[in-house]
Amino acid sequence: MLDLDEDAAMDADHLVGEEPGSPSQQRAWAAAVMEPVRWVRMLCRELGATFVAGVVLVYGLSQGFAGSFFRVASDYYWKDVQRVQPATVQFLSVFFYVPWVLKPLWGVMTDVFPVHGYRRRPYFLFSGILGTVSATIVAMATGLPVSSAVLCLVGISTAVAIADVTIDACIAKNSIDKPALAPDMQSLCAFSSSLGALIGYATSGMFVHHLGAQGALGVMAIPPATVVFLGFFIYEMKTYQHSVKEKVLNKVSGAVKGMVRTIKYPVVWKPSLYMFLSLALSISTHEGQFYWYTNKTPPNPGFSQEFVGLVHAIGAVASMVGVFIYHKWLKDYPFRSILFYAQLLYGVSGLLDLTFVLRWNLALGVPDASSVTLEECVSRVVGRVRLMPMMVLSTKLCPPGVEGTFFALLMCIDSLGMLAAKAGGAAVLRALHVTRTDFGHLWLAVLLRNVLRLATLGAIFLVPTADQTDVLVPRELLASSPAAVADDEEERLQLAMLTSHTDEV
Repeated sequence: MLDLDEDAAMDADHLVGEEPGSPSQQRAWAAAVMEPVRWVRMLCRELGATFVAGVVLVYGLSQGFAGSFFRVASDYYWKDVQRVQPATVQFLSVFFYVPWVLKPLWGVMTDVFPVHGYRRRPYFLFSGILGTVSATIVAMATGLPVSSAVLCLVGISTAVAIADVTIDACIAKNSIDKPALAPDMQSLCAFSSSLGALIGYATSGMFVHHLGAQGALGVMAIPPATVVFLGFFIYEMKTYQHSVKEKVLNKVSGAVKGMVRTIKYPVVWKPSLYMFLSLALSISTHEGQFYWYTNKTPPNPGFSQEFVGLVHAIGAVASMVGVFIYHKWLKDYPFRSILFYAQLLYGVSGLLDLTFVLRWNLALGVPDASSVTLEECVSRVVGRVRLMPMMVLSTKLCPPGVEGTFFALLMCIDSLGMLAAKAGGAAVLRALHVTRTDFGHLWLAVLLRNVLRLATLGAIFLVPTADQTDVLVPRELLASSPAAVADDEEERLQLAMLTSHTDEV
């Protein structure tokens, strides 16, 4: 990245005193346009093209597109097809986080349970098949009971979680091997996810309108099908093992002991606790707000399906802006500073929601469409700037040898936080009697959510003051069991391995 920054600075210097449209100015603009391409080529050179391709496919299509499309289509599915109450939907959504809570299990399986000598390919294949079958069933089965629908949607979520933990192991390992590139890897993940989300949100309303909510869920079969393809083309060294059973048991025992030992260090459990509190205290009121702003009865906004998708698509663009802001200006700030101000802005920005629900925007002469779009953009930018340092911090806490398993543990803690936020939001909506048609106390739920977001600042002392490029893992963990670490490294997925001529393209 240093080379890219120096080139950009030189181009800027050449612009001084130049006539508009001069050849040197045109070259400078061309260089600026090509900077993302040079950045991606740099990542391919340093980390390997297959690693970059895997991140783009899993984060961009499987998580970004599928996650955004699922959010809109499933909301309408529960509201229009299953016709359940918002508090009930909020409670059922808790089950969709269960596969993410089980990420340490998926991490252990992909780390120490190879199938026919392969560690990663079989799990990509399994997750892809599971997601494709689950999406096909929920889209084609008529009169599906609520319990069966939940099971199918959990299957889709499980497929995404397994693919995610497999690629995350490689990200965590590369973050340890090349710590200076850790923010760049998270930027790549975030850019891919945001671009996929933009496409998913932009098309979701159209599909729901023309195919119906249930038919639109059939599109969810496409991303896991591409994960099956990933399982075939991704490069992996086949391992040949003797005494497999004993070796596997030893590795499972070692992985569990390594996780327990690592999480006991204050430099690890303190920021992990903060991340959990930051997510758990931000209770979700999404379902209540969704039922309210899609309700056609005046004076409710009564937004159409296409407009809901459009607003989320604009929010995805705003999320990409948040990624750009972080990557360009914020990745060099200490963890505690950036997380403090991001959380503060996160709480304050929630007041836009409160203004919209109370209809104060109309008193100020701001139309509903403009108000909800502004709120979506601000919350997405701030949310992305808040999330990315947490992801970088998580990769920095993983010890060598069990990167996949421990990173999965940290993501499990985050998922527990989001699960608690969903469950807490469901309890608040039910306690305030927010239903499909009664939204009189919805503003109280939004107000409570904002107050809890600001209350999280009281735990900011748990976050280290270190820079985002510093090594946070204790030295004794970095230096422990070098032989075991070397043996584990030898058998890992070789995502970055390409022939030398391919790297130079």
